[in-house]
Amino acid sequence: MMTSILPPNPANGALAGIRVLDLTSVVFGPYASQILADYGADVIKIEAPAGDSTRRTGPEQEAGLAAMFLGLNRNKRSLVLDLKQPAAREALLTLVGQADVLMHSMRPAKMEALGLGPQPLCARHPRLVYAGLYGFGEGGAYAGRPAYDDIIQGLSGFADLMDRQGGVPRYLPTVAADKTCGLIAAHAILAALLQRERTGLGQQLEVPMFESMASFLLIEHYYGRHLAEQPAPIGYPRATTPWRKPYQTADGHLCLMPYTDAHWHDFFIASGHPELAGDARFQDIAARTRHIETLYELTGRIVRQHDTAHWLALCERVQIPAAPVNRLEDLEQDPHLQSVDFFQTLESPAGHRYRSPRNPVRLQRSEVAAVMPPALGQHTREVLLQAGLDEAAVAQLLDSGAARQAAPTFSTAPGISHDR
Repeated sequence: MMTSILPPNPANGALAGIRVLDLTSVVFGPYASQILADYGADVIKIEAPAGDSTRRTGPEQEAGLAAMFLGLNRNKRSLVLDLKQPAAREALLTLVGQADVLMHSMRPAKMEALGLGPQPLCARHPRLVYAGLYGFGEGGAYAGRPAYDDIIQGLSGFADLMDRQGGVPRYLPTVAADKTCGLIAAHAILAALLQRERTGLGQQLEVPMFESMASFLLIEHYYGRHLAEQPAPIGYPRATTPWRKPYQTADGHLCLMPYTDAHWHDFFIASGHPELAGDARFQDIAARTRHIETLYELTGRIVRQHDTAHWLALCERVQIPAAPVNRLEDLEQDPHLQSVDFFQTLESPAGHRYRSPRNPVRLQRSEVAAVMPPALGQHTREVLLQAGLDEAAVAQLLDSGAARQAAPTFSTAPGISHDR
């Protein structure tokens, strides 16, 4: 399938006409703004002259377009402003007057010092949605502290979960806090925009990582503490048991998930263990939860007796959820991901080809073709001129270093197709 290189936020995007000024960096904020960009918002990524650190994180084909940056910044425009300079701050304030959303991940005190605090901006622009993406909520004991994914995973209980299951505190091997909070930030901004459509008023909002991840984890793991009058132990035992992992088969591993009463009954019968199908410990979900370690251990012994193909065929026959274990390298060849055109190929202005996952969401009446993540300062002149600054003012910003424009690049390989 071909993908054309179109301008960001085409007219048929769900968020067409929404302009987002994104002063965030690394993963948390850029993931949130990429979601908005994927829905058609005009996301202007405002970077310091050094650029987002992810531009240098991982392998690269072109300077400033390292792997981590590529995964977080499609469909955006890049504007470089040195906010230490008054002229750059004035240019940004001009942009704020034309924006729907301002999102940042700086400490509130720093934003105030730059003249970008929420009270004056929201008073001057009552339709503005001002989103602060922080480590910790304002007014709390940890407010203003720096926060990274590892810190939040440890504070919010994730490292403890790994300890409960494996005997050693560990971080999840993915930036779970940054990405989860990015999703939360995106839906909070969308909620504020929807309310603005009804009331005509924007608002200030904050998305704190610690509170967000504690809430996320405690959905199931607050468990017995929900019972205020008769508190029971914290932690969902089905998730914390060391036996909750892919089952080892005779030739590999299998993800097997009998869940309902019928699933477990049919599994035990089909696997040749009718005595377990009638075992009172496994008759319903309450009993299975009380005996979850025994259940998983017995299931593990059964699964080891045959190869993966045997179990996949058996589970398909009796309609029990099961799947092989994909390695990371297997995902590009996964038949489902291939059939839904999940991976896309794009070309940079310099003619280099890049592969990445697409936006997983499909909207019936909204289609936004993916556009390459921008070079540092690629759209500086364009954005400033669109904001109403004249050529002389833009030239002065560039000459003084208050703003920077990327050098133009030209494709050396015209006509390359972009197949997914």
